[in-house]
Amino acid sequence: MTETKISEANTGKELYGYQKDALEEIFKRFETAPEDYHLLYQLPTGGGKTVIFSEITRRYLKTFKKKVLVLTHRIELSKQTSKMLKEFGVTNKTVNSTAKLDDQHEFDCFVAMVETLNNRLNDDKFDISDIGLVIVDEAHYNSFTKIFKFFNKSFILGVTATPLSSNIKLPMYENYQELVVGESIKDLISNDYLASANMYSYNVGLTSLEVGANGDYTVKSSEDLYMNVDMLSKLVSAYEETIKCKKTLIFNNGINTSIQVFYAFKKAGYPIAHLDNTNTKKERELILKWFHKTPGAIITSVSILTTGFDEPSIEAIVLNRATKSLTLYYQMIGRGSRIYGDKKEFDVLDLGNNFYRFGPWGADLDWQKMFRAPDYYLNAILSDEEIESNFKYELPADIKKEFTNSKDMYFDMKQVYIDTIRAGESSKRVLEKSIVHHAKMCIENSEDVFDALILAKKLGEEIDDRINRYAKCISKSTHNFVTWLKDDYRKKLNAYLRANFDEDFEKIHGYPPED
Repeated sequence: MTETKISEANTGKELYGYQKDALEEIFKRFETAPEDYHLLYQLPTGGGKTVIFSEITRRYLKTFKKKVLVLTHRIELSKQTSKMLKEFGVTNKTVNSTAKLDDQHEFDCFVAMVETLNNRLNDDKFDISDIGLVIVDEAHYNSFTKIFKFFNKSFILGVTATPLSSNIKLPMYENYQELVVGESIKDLISNDYLASANMYSYNVGLTSLEVGANGDYTVKSSEDLYMNVDMLSKLVSAYEETIKCKKTLIFNNGINTSIQVFYAFKKAGYPIAHLDNTNTKKERELILKWFHKTPGAIITSVSILTTGFDEPSIEAIVLNRATKSLTLYYQMIGRGSRIYGDKKEFDVLDLGNNFYRFGPWGADLDWQKMFRAPDYYLNAILSDEEIESNFKYELPADIKKEFTNSKDMYFDMKQVYIDTIRAGESSKRVLEKSIVHHAKMCIENSEDVFDALILAKKLGEEIDDRINRYAKCISKSTHNFVTWLKDDYRKKLNAYLRANFDEDFEKIHGYPPED
């Protein structure tokens, strides 16, 4: 059923029906729950969380005659929240590091960054005696929980798109007593509040990545992988195959990677800018202004644009990184989900196996179960090894063009291994069969042995993939052994081509190669 807009008196915004429903649900708790109740509200990115809690603030002040404090974790969000509250007719004071608090008695609403407020509270410079409601934006960040002790007589309302804690050791159910689930992404799309996502996923080997103390992949191991020439080439090729000339936002897990991405696209002739947290405010504003007005523009960034950034003209999102955080996965994709003019859909290019790890953006997730039993959900996520074991290797498009005469380019290493062992043959026969298959591909697309040797060299990435799969089959995968196998395979493939090219060429083509 299509929602209708509901205009609220004395506000600068029009509320949608589902937003109105959320207001009513939350106000029931204000009226019936204890004054120190902790309630969590979930709504997807783009659903209008700031609009909802701004109207909650306006109505709470009018109804309960107590003060309201809104907490954010970034300065940009503080500014945006303060502006939105003013649009709803709520005069507010921003408590930042330079704010003077001698006039705080004149305000009923405050907006503060969590770290700044924590310092002010510890210095006893902020009067919290009459604050009845504390609203926590992006509540999944655990930096907020350290100040809850100061508000043991206040109703705390956390809002988030994903009710999973940023720290797996501190689950959200320990700080919030109840979760209210808002409209789903699926319903927001079907009612034209959000754009739908077209997903493109490219298989990436991630077993070299390391997981840090925060439970996500480390920046160093990510940069080692994503800064290499092959991955940069894969990124540009994937962009050209799927989303070329669309306004694009690229997310990376490291500043150095983002800089290399900038140079790779610049070299290829595409309009691109790099943005990270070292840019000045003026530089950031100029880049975002350029991005807004330039068709087909690309911004490559790190984590700076995952929250507090709204550019509805974005047509494509590139995940040039892997993450184990469902929250970050949804935040990154959500940057492209805004409806804009005729835009009803957007593209997502995944180069981190995130699609396999979390499922499609907007999947029907049980947020209540995730809130109550986060370990159950986290333990069910596939490991990188499990994900990659199901990959079917695809040659890059530019290399695939070199093998147009080959109809059968897939070699199922695991199945060939099983069949070979069952036939009582040595496991070495598996590699011999693979070499014959690769040689056939090279000979099918060559005029002479020199052409075939050149093509064999271009199969390097696929050779590595086959060897990695073979190593798993024989349960022997020390780094030195696998490296030796890859080198030995290449030598044997070249030797096979030199020894058998003429004979195999005639079998394949029905005539001998020309002298």
